[in-house]
Amino acid sequence: MRTFDYVRATSVTEAADALATRPGARCLGGGTNLVDLMKLGVERPATLVDVSRLPLDTIEEIPDGSLRVGATVRNSDLAAHPVVRDRWPALSQALLAGASGQLRNAATTGGNLLQRTRCPYFQDVTKPCNKREPGSGCGARDGVHRDHAVLGHSAHCIATHPSDMAVALSALDARVELYGAQGARSVAAAEFHRLPGDRPERDTVIEPGEIVTGVVLPAATAGVPSAYRKARDRASYAFALASVAALVRVDDGVITQAGIAFGALAHRPWRARRAEEALVGAAPTEAAFEYAVDLELSAAQPLRDNAYKVPLARALAVDVLTRLTAAART
Repeated sequence: MRTFDYVRATSVTEAADALATRPGARCLGGGTNLVDLMKLGVERPATLVDVSRLPLDTIEEIPDGSLRVGATVRNSDLAAHPVVRDRWPALSQALLAGASGQLRNAATTGGNLLQRTRCPYFQDVTKPCNKREPGSGCGARDGVHRDHAVLGHSAHCIATHPSDMAVALSALDARVELYGAQGARSVAAAEFHRLPGDRPERDTVIEPGEIVTGVVLPAATAGVPSAYRKARDRASYAFALASVAALVRVDDGVITQAGIAFGALAHRPWRARRAEEALVGAAPTEAAFEYAVDLELSAAQPLRDNAYKVPLARALAVDVLTRLTAAART
Protein backbone atom coordinates (compact mmCIF):
# COMPACT_ATOMS: atom_id res chain seq x y z
CA MET A 1 0.00 0.00 0.00
CA ARG A 2 1.20 3.50 -0.78
CA THR A 3 1.89 6.04 1.94
CA PHE A 4 -0.66 8.77 2.64
CA ASP A 5 -1.28 11.60 5.08
CA TYR A 6 -3.90 11.27 7.79
CA VAL A 7 -6.07 14.05 9.22
CA ARG A 8 -8.56 13.47 12.03
CA ALA A 9 -11.22 16.14 11.55
CA THR A 10 -12.79 17.57 14.69
CA SER A 11 -15.52 19.57 12.93
CA VAL A 12 -17.45 19.53 9.66
CA THR A 13 -15.74 22.76 8.63
CA GLU A 14 -12.31 21.32 9.31
CA ALA A 15 -13.13 18.23 7.26
CA ALA A 16 -14.38 20.30 4.32
CA ASP A 17 -11.32 22.55 4.50
CA ALA A 18 -9.00 19.54 4.47
CA LEU A 19 -10.77 18.08 1.44
CA ALA A 20 -10.67 21.41 -0.38
CA THR A 21 -7.01 22.17 0.28
CA ARG A 22 -5.49 18.72 -0.09
CA PRO A 23 -5.81 17.47 -3.69
CA GLY A 24 -6.67 13.80 -3.87
CA ALA A 25 -7.97 13.64 -0.29
CA ARG A 26 -10.73 11.17 0.61
CA CYS A 27 -13.11 10.92 3.56
CA LEU A 28 -12.66 7.93 5.82
CA GLY A 29 -15.75 6.80 7.75
CA GLY A 30 -16.32 3.08 8.15
CA GLY A 31 -13.79 2.38 5.39
CA THR A 32 -15.59 -0.75 4.23
CA ASN A 33 -15.26 0.20 0.54
CA LEU A 34 -12.44 2.74 0.46
CA VAL A 35 -9.87 0.59 2.25
CA ASP A 36 -10.63 -2.36 -0.03
CA LEU A 37 -10.09 -0.15 -3.09
CA MET A 38 -6.83 1.16 -1.62
CA LYS A 39 -5.59 -2.40 -1.21
CA LEU A 40 -6.41 -3.08 -4.86
CA GLY A 41 -4.65 0.10 -6.00
CA VAL A 42 -7.87 1.56 -7.42
CA GLU A 43 -7.94 4.38 -4.88
CA ARG A 44 -4.65 6.11 -4.11
CA PRO A 45 -5.56 9.06 -1.87
CA ALA A 46 -2.82 11.47 -0.88
CA THR A 47 -4.69 12.19 2.35
CA LEU A 48 -7.33 10.41 4.37
CA VAL A 49 -9.63 12.78 6.25
CA ASP A 50 -11.06 10.79 9.15
CA VAL A 51 -14.67 11.92 9.69
CA SER A 52 -15.67 9.05 11.96
CA ARG A 53 -15.62 11.20 15.13
CA LEU A 54 -17.60 14.12 13.81
CA PRO A 55 -20.89 14.85 15.61
CA LEU A 56 -22.90 13.32 12.76
CA ASP A 57 -23.85 10.06 14.47
CA THR A 58 -27.40 10.84 15.58
CA ILE A 59 -30.89 10.15 14.25
CA GLU A 60 -33.13 13.11 15.00
CA GLU A 61 -36.89 13.48 14.67
CA ILE A 62 -37.80 16.91 13.28
CA PRO A 63 -40.99 18.70 14.44
CA ASP A 64 -42.37 18.73 10.89
CA GLY A 65 -42.44 14.91 10.89
CA SER A 66 -39.25 14.32 8.93
CA LEU A 67 -36.18 12.44 10.20
CA ARG A 68 -32.57 13.59 9.93
CA VAL A 69 -29.92 10.86 9.80
CA GLY A 70 -26.30 11.87 10.40
CA ALA A 71 -23.70 10.83 7.85
CA THR A 72 -21.75 8.68 10.32
CA VAL A 73 -24.76 6.73 11.63
CA ARG A 74 -23.97 3.04 11.23
CA ASN A 75 -26.07 1.03 8.80
CA SER A 76 -27.01 -1.47 11.50
CA ASP A 77 -28.19 1.30 13.87
CA LEU A 78 -30.25 2.94 11.13
CA ALA A 79 -31.86 -0.35 10.10
CA ALA A 80 -32.84 -1.11 13.70
CA HIS A 81 -34.13 2.37 14.59
CA PRO A 82 -37.79 2.00 15.68
CA VAL A 83 -38.96 5.12 13.84
CA VAL A 84 -37.34 3.97 10.59
CA ARG A 85 -38.81 0.50 10.92
CA ASP A 86 -42.26 1.90 11.65
CA ARG A 87 -42.52 4.85 9.23
CA TRP A 88 -40.04 4.10 6.43
CA PRO A 89 -39.81 0.28 6.47
CA ALA A 90 -38.38 0.11 2.93
CA LEU A 91 -35.20 1.76 4.21
CA SER A 92 -34.76 -0.69 7.07
CA GLN A 93 -35.39 -3.64 4.74
CA ALA A 94 -32.91 -2.31 2.16
CA LEU A 95 -30.18 -1.87 4.77
CA LEU A 96 -30.69 -5.38 6.12
CA ALA A 97 -30.51 -6.76 2.56
CA GLY A 98 -27.04 -5.30 2.12
CA ALA A 99 -23.66 -6.78 3.07
CA SER A 100 -23.13 -8.80 6.26
CA GLY A 101 -23.87 -8.02 9.88
CA GLN A 102 -20.21 -7.23 10.51
CA LEU A 103 -20.05 -4.81 7.60
CA ARG A 104 -23.31 -3.11 8.56
CA ASN A 105 -21.84 -2.50 12.02
CA ALA A 106 -18.98 -0.55 10.42
CA ALA A 107 -20.52 1.02 7.30
CA THR A 108 -21.97 4.52 7.54
CA THR A 109 -24.82 6.36 5.84
CA GLY A 110 -22.47 8.75 4.04
CA GLY A 111 -20.10 5.98 3.01
CA ASN A 112 -22.94 3.86 1.70
CA LEU A 113 -23.99 6.68 -0.62
CA LEU A 114 -20.43 7.22 -1.81
CA GLN A 115 -19.43 3.59 -2.33
CA ARG A 116 -18.20 2.80 -5.82
CA THR A 117 -19.22 0.22 -8.37
CA ARG A 118 -18.31 -3.43 -7.94
CA CYS A 119 -17.67 -3.82 -11.69
CA PRO A 120 -14.69 -6.23 -11.91
CA TYR A 121 -13.10 -4.14 -14.65
CA PHE A 122 -13.14 -1.13 -12.31
CA GLN A 123 -11.57 -3.13 -9.49
CA ASP A 124 -8.84 -4.71 -11.64
CA VAL A 125 -6.15 -2.14 -12.46
CA THR A 126 -4.83 -4.31 -15.29
CA LYS A 127 -8.12 -3.97 -17.22
CA PRO A 128 -9.43 -0.98 -19.19
CA CYS A 129 -12.05 1.09 -17.35
CA ASN A 130 -13.20 4.61 -18.18
CA LYS A 131 -14.50 5.07 -14.66
CA ARG A 132 -11.13 4.30 -13.07
CA GLU A 133 -8.95 5.76 -15.85
CA PRO A 134 -10.85 8.05 -18.27
CA GLY A 135 -10.13 7.29 -21.91
CA SER A 136 -8.88 3.75 -21.30
CA GLY A 137 -12.06 2.08 -22.61
CA CYS A 138 -14.76 -0.15 -21.15
CA GLY A 139 -13.74 -3.77 -20.83
CA ALA A 140 -17.16 -4.85 -19.65
CA ARG A 141 -19.09 -3.83 -22.76
CA ASP A 142 -17.74 -6.73 -24.82
CA GLY A 143 -16.57 -8.73 -21.82
CA VAL A 144 -18.30 -10.12 -18.74
CA HIS A 145 -21.38 -7.98 -18.16
CA ARG A 146 -24.05 -10.27 -16.75
CA ASP A 147 -24.43 -7.99 -13.70
CA HIS A 148 -24.27 -4.70 -15.57
CA ALA A 149 -26.69 -1.93 -16.55
CA VAL A 150 -29.72 -2.19 -18.79
CA LEU A 151 -30.93 1.40 -18.27
CA GLY A 152 -29.16 4.71 -18.72
CA HIS A 153 -25.76 3.31 -19.71
CA SER A 154 -23.45 4.86 -22.27
CA ALA A 155 -20.74 3.80 -24.69
CA HIS A 156 -18.25 4.80 -21.97
CA CYS A 157 -19.58 2.81 -19.01
CA ILE A 158 -22.14 0.12 -18.19
CA ALA A 159 -21.41 -0.23 -14.46
CA THR A 160 -24.18 -0.33 -11.86
CA HIS A 161 -24.40 1.35 -8.48
CA PRO A 162 -24.20 -1.27 -5.71
CA SER A 163 -26.11 0.34 -2.82
CA ASP A 164 -29.37 -1.08 -1.52
CA MET A 165 -29.88 1.83 0.86
CA ALA A 166 -29.69 4.43 -1.92
CA VAL A 167 -32.50 2.71 -3.83
CA ALA A 168 -34.83 3.06 -0.85
CA LEU A 169 -33.78 6.68 -0.25
CA SER A 170 -34.62 7.49 -3.86
CA ALA A 171 -38.11 5.96 -3.71
CA LEU A 172 -38.78 7.65 -0.35
CA ASP A 173 -37.97 11.14 -1.68
CA ALA A 174 -35.10 11.56 0.78
CA ARG A 175 -32.66 14.42 0.46
CA VAL A 176 -28.87 14.34 0.89
CA GLU A 177 -27.32 17.15 2.91
CA LEU A 178 -23.88 18.44 1.87
CA TYR A 179 -21.41 20.95 3.23
CA GLY A 180 -18.51 22.68 1.47
CA ALA A 181 -16.78 25.99 0.89
CA GLN A 182 -20.01 27.51 -0.41
CA GLY A 183 -21.91 26.45 2.71
CA ALA A 184 -24.66 23.88 3.18
CA ARG A 185 -26.99 22.60 0.47
CA SER A 186 -29.17 19.58 -0.13
CA VAL A 187 -30.03 17.55 -3.21
CA ALA A 188 -32.74 14.98 -3.83
CA ALA A 189 -31.44 11.46 -3.27
CA ALA A 190 -32.87 10.55 -6.69
CA GLU A 191 -30.56 13.15 -8.27
CA PHE A 192 -27.47 12.59 -6.10
CA HIS A 193 -25.95 9.88 -8.31
CA ARG A 194 -25.18 10.54 -11.98
CA LEU A 195 -25.68 8.59 -15.16
CA PRO A 196 -22.32 7.90 -16.84
CA GLY A 197 -22.60 9.85 -20.11
CA ASP A 198 -19.08 10.71 -21.23
CA ARG A 199 -17.87 11.36 -17.63
CA PRO A 200 -18.28 7.97 -15.90
CA GLU A 201 -15.50 8.78 -13.44
CA ARG A 202 -17.94 11.09 -11.63
CA ASP A 203 -20.40 8.98 -9.62
CA THR A 204 -22.30 11.81 -7.91
CA VAL A 205 -23.09 15.51 -8.08
CA ILE A 206 -20.95 16.19 -5.01
CA GLU A 207 -18.46 18.99 -5.68
CA PRO A 208 -14.76 18.90 -4.77
CA GLY A 209 -14.33 19.80 -1.11
CA GLU A 210 -17.88 18.89 -0.13
CA ILE A 211 -18.79 16.22 2.39
CA VAL A 212 -22.04 14.40 3.05
CA THR A 213 -23.37 15.52 6.43
CA GLY A 214 -26.65 13.65 6.51
CA VAL A 215 -29.85 12.43 4.94
CA VAL A 216 -33.40 13.69 5.57
CA LEU A 217 -36.41 11.42 5.23
CA PRO A 218 -39.44 13.62 4.51
CA ALA A 219 -42.72 13.67 6.34
CA ALA A 220 -44.51 13.25 2.99
CA THR A 221 -43.48 9.60 2.80
CA ALA A 222 -43.66 8.78 6.52
CA GLY A 223 -46.20 6.08 7.26
CA VAL A 224 -46.99 5.38 3.62
CA PRO A 225 -46.80 1.59 3.05
CA SER A 226 -43.37 0.82 1.59
CA ALA A 227 -41.13 -2.17 0.96
CA TYR A 228 -37.82 -3.24 -0.56
CA ARG A 229 -37.12 -6.49 -2.37
CA LYS A 230 -33.86 -7.77 -3.84
CA ALA A 231 -32.92 -10.65 -6.14
CA ARG A 232 -29.36 -12.00 -5.85
CA ASP A 233 -27.34 -15.08 -6.61
CA ARG A 234 -27.32 -16.34 -3.00
CA ALA A 235 -29.32 -15.71 0.12
CA SER A 236 -26.87 -13.37 1.84
CA TYR A 237 -23.89 -11.15 1.28
CA ALA A 238 -24.36 -10.64 -2.44
CA PHE A 239 -25.04 -7.57 -4.51
CA ALA A 240 -28.36 -7.26 -6.27
CA LEU A 241 -29.04 -8.58 -9.73
CA ALA A 242 -32.16 -6.43 -9.58
CA SER A 243 -34.00 -4.76 -6.73
CA VAL A 244 -36.95 -2.47 -6.16
CA ALA A 245 -38.09 -0.07 -3.46
CA ALA A 246 -41.66 1.15 -3.59
CA LEU A 247 -44.27 3.04 -1.63
CA VAL A 248 -47.95 3.28 -2.49
CA ARG A 249 -50.78 5.20 -0.87
CA VAL A 250 -54.35 4.22 -1.78
CA ASP A 251 -57.33 6.40 -0.85
CA ASP A 252 -60.90 5.35 -1.63
CA GLY A 253 -59.74 2.69 -4.09
CA VAL A 254 -57.43 4.99 -6.06
CA ILE A 255 -53.64 5.32 -5.93
CA THR A 256 -52.86 8.84 -4.74
CA GLN A 257 -49.10 8.55 -4.15
CA ALA A 258 -46.44 6.29 -5.65
CA GLY A 259 -42.67 6.14 -5.38
CA ILE A 260 -40.68 3.45 -7.19
CA ALA A 261 -36.93 3.01 -7.65
CA PHE A 262 -34.97 0.13 -9.17
CA GLY A 263 -31.52 -0.99 -8.10
CA ALA A 264 -28.77 -2.77 -10.05
CA LEU A 265 -30.26 -1.75 -13.39
CA ALA A 266 -28.33 1.47 -13.93
CA HIS A 267 -25.41 3.66 -12.91
CA ARG A 268 -27.62 5.08 -10.17
CA PRO A 269 -30.83 4.07 -8.41
CA TRP A 270 -33.37 4.32 -11.22
CA ARG A 271 -36.36 6.40 -10.17
CA ALA A 272 -39.33 5.09 -12.16
CA ARG A 273 -41.06 8.39 -12.87
CA ARG A 274 -43.04 7.13 -15.87
CA ALA A 275 -44.43 4.23 -13.87
CA GLU A 276 -45.35 6.49 -10.97
CA GLU A 277 -47.21 8.91 -13.24
CA ALA A 278 -49.11 6.02 -14.81
CA LEU A 279 -50.17 4.71 -11.41
CA VAL A 280 -51.40 7.88 -9.72
CA GLY A 281 -55.15 8.02 -10.30
CA ALA A 282 -55.40 4.33 -11.23
CA ALA A 283 -57.00 1.53 -9.27
CA PRO A 284 -54.46 -0.72 -7.50
CA THR A 285 -54.81 -3.74 -9.78
CA GLU A 286 -52.17 -6.15 -10.97
CA ALA A 287 -52.93 -5.12 -14.55
CA ALA A 288 -52.24 -1.48 -13.68
CA PHE A 289 -48.96 -2.43 -12.03
CA GLU A 290 -47.87 -4.52 -15.03
CA TYR A 291 -48.73 -1.71 -17.44
CA ALA A 292 -46.85 0.92 -15.41
CA VAL A 293 -43.73 -1.21 -14.89
CA ASP A 294 -43.66 -2.25 -18.56
CA LEU A 295 -43.91 1.40 -19.52
CA GLU A 296 -40.87 2.19 -17.38
CA LEU A 297 -38.80 -0.76 -18.50
CA SER A 298 -39.52 -0.14 -22.18
CA ALA A 299 -36.49 2.17 -22.05
CA ALA A 300 -34.19 -0.74 -21.21
CA GLN A 301 -31.33 -1.54 -23.58
CA PRO A 302 -29.99 -4.91 -22.48
CA LEU A 303 -26.59 -6.14 -23.53
CA ARG A 304 -25.60 -9.60 -24.76
CA ASP A 305 -25.77 -11.36 -21.38
CA ASN A 306 -28.06 -9.34 -19.12
CA ALA A 307 -31.47 -9.23 -20.81
CA TYR A 308 -32.75 -11.41 -17.94
CA LYS A 309 -32.72 -8.33 -15.71
CA VAL A 310 -35.77 -6.81 -17.41
CA PRO A 311 -38.29 -9.58 -16.61
CA LEU A 312 -36.64 -10.07 -13.21
CA ALA A 313 -37.11 -6.42 -12.27
CA ARG A 314 -40.64 -6.49 -13.66
CA ALA A 315 -41.60 -9.47 -11.51
CA LEU A 316 -40.08 -7.91 -8.38
CA ALA A 317 -41.86 -4.60 -8.88
CA VAL A 318 -45.27 -6.05 -9.66
CA ASP A 319 -45.00 -8.35 -6.65
CA VAL A 320 -44.02 -5.55 -4.26
CA LEU A 321 -46.75 -3.22 -5.54
CA THR A 322 -49.34 -5.97 -5.28
CA ARG A 323 -48.33 -6.84 -1.72
CA LEU A 324 -48.29 -3.21 -0.60
CA THR A 325 -51.85 -2.66 -1.80
CA ALA A 326 -53.33 -6.00 -0.75
CA ALA A 327 -55.19 -4.52 2.22
CA ALA A 328 -56.65 -1.74 0.09
CA ARG A 329 -58.04 -4.24 -2.42
CA THR A 330 -59.94 -6.40 0.10
